[in-house]
Amino acid sequence: MTPDPRAPESLSREPLSQKEIEDRLAELPGWALDGDKLTRTYRLGSHFAAAGLVVHIARTQDELDHHSDLTLGYRTVALSVHTHSAGGALTAFDFELARRVETLAPAHGAE
Repeated sequence: MTPDPRAPESLSREPLSQKEIEDRLAELPGWALDGDKLTRTYRLGSHFAAAGLVVHIARTQDELDHHSDLTLGYRTVALSVHTHSAGGALTAFDFELARRVETLAPAHGAE
């Protein structure tokens, strides 16, 4: 059985090239670069739904052992991601976290 290249043990914490960043960002509609960070803000139907998404994201971050800046607003959730251990650069871990959040956000009604 071939290991999943997106499993935490298969991901690299080496900085990605600008081309790799652009290619991966193209696969994540709604996400953007803000300086050296990968960012996204989700809008939800209620504060309670936003809080539920935060809890789900926190669990995902623990599974990856990779944590973003996560901000809960009234009906929003904002993420700002980069890899501290790579000097603040973007790595495969950042994009894997973003991909997983994109997968779980719709279940919370996030747009």
